[in-house]
Amino acid sequence: MYKLLIRKILFLLDPERVHNLIVAFLKIPRLSKLLRLFYYYDHPSLRRNFFGVTFKNPVGLAAGFDKDAELLSQLPDLGFGFIEIGTVTPLPQPGNPTPRIFRLVRDQALINRMGFNNQGVEKMAERLKNRKSDIIIAGNIGKNKITPNEKAADDYLICFDALFDYVDLFVVNVSSPNTPHLRELQDKIPLTNLLKKLQKRNLTKPIRKPILLKIAPDLSESQLDDVIEIVNAVKLDGIVATNTTIGREGLKTEKLRIDQIGEGGLSGLPLKDQSTRIIKYIHKRSGGKIPIIGVGGIHSVEDALEKLNAGAWLIELYTGFIYEGPGLIKRINKELVRRVGNINP
Repeated sequence: MYKLLIRKILFLLDPERVHNLIVAFLKIPRLSKLLRLFYYYDHPSLRRNFFGVTFKNPVGLAAGFDKDAELLSQLPDLGFGFIEIGTVTPLPQPGNPTPRIFRLVRDQALINRMGFNNQGVEKMAERLKNRKSDIIIAGNIGKNKITPNEKAADDYLICFDALFDYVDLFVVNVSSPNTPHLRELQDKIPLTNLLKKLQKRNLTKPIRKPILLKIAPDLSESQLDDVIEIVNAVKLDGIVATNTTIGREGLKTEKLRIDQIGEGGLSGLPLKDQSTRIIKYIHKRSGGKIPIIGVGGIHSVEDALEKLNAGAWLIELYTGFIYEGPGLIKRINKELVRRVGNINP
């Protein structure tokens, strides 16, 4: 029903307007409980324990959908095993000018240049403090656009401290293409310094929280080797692979349309093979010792299994969720139950 009717109607509207409508729709009292009847699925064999955290199932929602932690009570009813909220920054910021989300329907893809639009970490922390759901939460943290890279660590530490008591793990986002110069933080020296500061702060807390690094799909093998070296040296807990790509290769959408859209991160089916290759590379080079959350181009059960068999420990959806609907989560989890014991790790 979603693809035959609902998606067709939604795709007549501007993508960002649709997103806002869906957020408002899910907030309707008791609606998510009705959706739970159709989309929620649970089974003991889906449990996963990684980083000292127990996930109800390995299918999560990627960052960018619930930027401000507004749907913590509703999204679990759609069957997600965990939710990555954010990216959040210390100060509220509006993000880039609209329009800033574009559909490439022929490619089952999106291009976005949102620019870390969010209400700021204080509002997010307040919502998390009052939440009623016990869903596992990953806090995706970033820096404000106005913060120069040499002071970026201060922004990440502010977010880390503000959310520490309320999230189960952290994801450090230095790989979005939509904040000027942010990706420069992926270079070896600044990345090492940033992660060392976060880990040092982590050790001052009563308990330690897992920290993962979200990387771009556009890194070379030598850059990936640097990332693996840094993750091991800093004793980071894992990698989220991957963010959106700045590449535009192999798209079915007309080049004129792509040129008209301009800059932004590409997500969806065209990213599938690229992100899977990176997962395989990290898994092989690390001897399977670095936990990986696989993201990028998961639009089917087969895509999910491919990520898991490539070495991902958990997976996340975003664009596939938009194109395929919430039924995709249930289909993946049901297939994992059927194949229990036959997937990595």
